[in-house]
Amino acid sequence: MKGNLFLRAYMAGVLLPTWILLLVLGAVVIAHLTGHSLPRLQSAIVFPMAVVPNVWGLWNLLYASMHLSERVSIGVFGALLPLALVPAGVGLAASLGLDFYSVRHAVVVLPVLMVVYYLAWKYAVAYFNRVVGVA
Repeated sequence: MKGNLFLRAYMAGVLLPTWILLLVLGAVVIAHLTGHSLPRLQSAIVFPMAVVPNVWGLWNLLYASMHLSERVSIGVFGALLPLALVPAGVGLAASLGLDFYSVRHAVVVLPVLMVVYYLAWKYAVAYFNRVVGVA
């Protein structure tokens, strides 16, 4: 695997969102088992579980394969990712009829999410990249 940059970059990018989504899924399962129904959250979690880790992996693969580390900080590059994910989430919420996540919420959440993504990419993803020898 030492020679496969793409696989290593993808795996380093997928790791953090997968861990976080496993914790969220565990909380949803525990809530369900204790009799608390969260139907809107259960409907909304399908998109993040299926798409977000893969997008993170592909985003990191793009960063590594284009050698962007010479021109752009990994934190800044990661902070750009919500610009694609938030509109996709709004579209999903609209298609599922979920009223708790609208365009108004997205406008408020987007800057905060960009800061969170900046920190996650600057510290966690950059660390995982160093561990697997991408950066």
